Amino acid sequence: MNTKIELSITGMTCAACSAAVERALTKIPGIKNASVNLASEKVSVTFKDPENPVPVHKIVDSIIAEGYGVTEESQDIRAKIAEKEYLALRKDFIISVSFTLPIFLGSMFHLPLLSNWHLLMILSAPVQYWIGMRFHKAAFNSLKRLSLNMNTLISIGTNTAFIFSAAAVFFKDSMVNAGITPHIYFETSAVIITLILLGRMLESKAKGRTSGAIRKLASMQPRTATLLKNGTEVEIQIDDVAVGDRLIVKPGEKAPVDGTVSEGFSSIDESMLTGESIPVDKKPGDQVFGGTINRSGAFVMEAGKVGRDTMLARIIRLVEEAQGSKAPIQRLADKTAAVFVPAVVSIALITFIVWAFLVKDSTLSLALMNFIAVLIIACPCALGLATPTAIMVGTGKGAENGILIRDAAALETAHKINTVVLDKTGTITKGEPELLEIRNLNRPDLSLDQLLILTASAERYSEHPIGQAILKKAIEQKLNLHEPYEFRSVAGGGIHCMIRYNDQKLSLTIGNEKLMKDNSIETSSAADAVLEISNSGSTPVFMAVDNLLTSLFAVADAVKDDSPAAIKKLQSIGINVIMLTGDHKNTAKAIAEKTGIKTFYAEVLPDKKASVIESLKADGKVVAMVGDGINDAPALAAADIGIALGTGTDIAIEAAQITLMRGSLSGAADAVKLSKMTVRVIKQNLFWAFIYNIIGIPMAAGVLHIFGGSLLNPMIASAAMALSSVSVVTNSLSLKGKKI
Repeated sequence: MNTKIELSITGMTCAACSAAVERALTKIPGIKNASVNLASEKVSVTFKDPENPVPVHKIVDSIIAEGYGVTEESQDIRAKIAEKEYLALRKDFIISVSFTLPIFLGSMFHLPLLSNWHLLMILSAPVQYWIGMRFHKAAFNSLKRLSLNMNTLISIGTNTAFIFSAAAVFFKDSMVNAGITPHIYFETSAVIITLILLGRMLESKAKGRTSGAIRKLASMQPRTATLLKNGTEVEIQIDDVAVGDRLIVKPGEKAPVDGTVSEGFSSIDESMLTGESIPVDKKPGDQVFGGTINRSGAFVMEAGKVGRDTMLARIIRLVEEAQGSKAPIQRLADKTAAVFVPAVVSIALITFIVWAFLVKDSTLSLALMNFIAVLIIACPCALGLATPTAIMVGTGKGAENGILIRDAAALETAHKINTVVLDKTGTITKGEPELLEIRNLNRPDLSLDQLLILTASAERYSEHPIGQAILKKAIEQKLNLHEPYEFRSVAGGGIHCMIRYNDQKLSLTIGNEKLMKDNSIETSSAADAVLEISNSGSTPVFMAVDNLLTSLFAVADAVKDDSPAAIKKLQSIGINVIMLTGDHKNTAKAIAEKTGIKTFYAEVLPDKKASVIESLKADGKVVAMVGDGINDAPALAAADIGIALGTGTDIAIEAAQITLMRGSLSGAADAVKLSKMTVRVIKQNLFWAFIYNIIGIPMAAGVLHIFGGSLLNPMIASAAMALSSVSVVTNSLSLKGKKI
């Protein structure tokens, strides 16, 4: 079932081009929406009926009919095409400069040889009709479709200058007899085309850098893998790896696909996924991801996810979709672009009429120059690039820092967040029980390590998470455990077993208070300790030896080491942090106190979590929900922004708009800060793009001349137009160097 498709478009040069493509596609029956991103040169088409999508060839034909090309090439090939386009622009620019420079110098300094009008025309003709043919062809194609774009302005302006100048060369006497003072503007047409080529060349180079994050991610995918087949190592192409294959990864190599370690131990650099520079130790049973680097120790892995299903491939798709999407803030620019070029042509014509017929002591030459200046200084390119370039850089920077942003709308909305709701288990806490404390009650002859040895030995065959937490602590401390016998599990209570320890046969009873009472084991002496452990948010586990209460174990889902700092970071940028959990009120209170959270909701059932989010939104809050589990999915979807931990479930990740690959809460504050930075750059870009045109077009029309100012030379206008687009892209690229 296809809900949408995405295609790459070639030949677009300005916002008017992207608007024309969108208009053409939305006219096709069955297409709900078409969104063109000028910076990434992609169109995303959404269908009205996913069961009956519009055939791709119809969409392609419509785009081609508008005068643009379509490609479905890979990211690598698109990058090569973009590089080829840049090199072509650079070659044309060099040729254009070689013809334009002597024309410009000859006109400016009245050099005898280059004051010859015929020679100037011969030098400028190749610039106008060979190098500049790309503009004239595009303009002609748009006029055939009764559509206007930036190329229309360039073509009309430069052709007007060249043709008027050529008329002055061939019909000089006729013009004089008609009362028209002959002037030549060959340098104007040549310099305009040269400067616009320079702007396009710089813009192409800069736009290539905005998509660098995707190319960087794509380059992390290994090309080959080493397959273990019948005890022999065989090198195969990455596309030939199948689920279940046993692959060997040597030191310095990248894991070829996602999978599980089956043999060996290693230290893996996962910074490409999480942004975390510290390598992660891996042992049999641990998960590894394709593209991560094996720093030490060879290991054998079993392929679990291959091709488009790997984490790296999913990340690349998410980043591509985000970079190709539109932010709500772009609507103003889109509406403006739709009427921009026709409005500019109208203003240019009015300018010509006013200066030719209404301004006293004006000449046809002045009217012509002002007409050209208005056409050339207008820049829909800057408007079209203002938002998408910033979105591309922002989402790319997020990906490099382990913050995956699903779409532009999420990146824009995140800066408005004033309330963050945190799930407890697996989000604030580690998500699994951990032994935090051992208390010796009635056996001073036994050390804490000895108590742990006895309890962990008894729990060796227990499947309960609390028992596994105690066993894990003993293994971490490398304690020698004993073999239990006569093991018996009591549902809802704990375990009984026998242990041989120091030549003694001991009877152990381990579990909750109810189990102790059911076995007539006195617990009153531990009442204060039990209350203290419970109030701290831990679960008390009783251990009796030969029916005498011997010790208490405090087991809890421990707070992640960086959670308090991450919560403080959120609060420091003015965000109210709330905890939402289904756990007991005492446990929730203890966690809140440890992490500095002032407001929390406890004992909330999974189906009620979304209701809490909705009530906060009803109070006017802009809410982000951070979670990691299946039970968090409804709340993640209900929030203004859902933020999932990358260590969580696929369902939670799918329901969220932002994914934190590190599995750390610190990324939530970073996502908000990244959004603020990106939106600030977008607003700066839009401000300067609008102001540039609001000020520049009246200046080009000669408004300042009314108040004694000078007229704007079309060559200066062309330089300003070229620089406006470059400045917008450069400002967006400044995000790369900013620290989140």
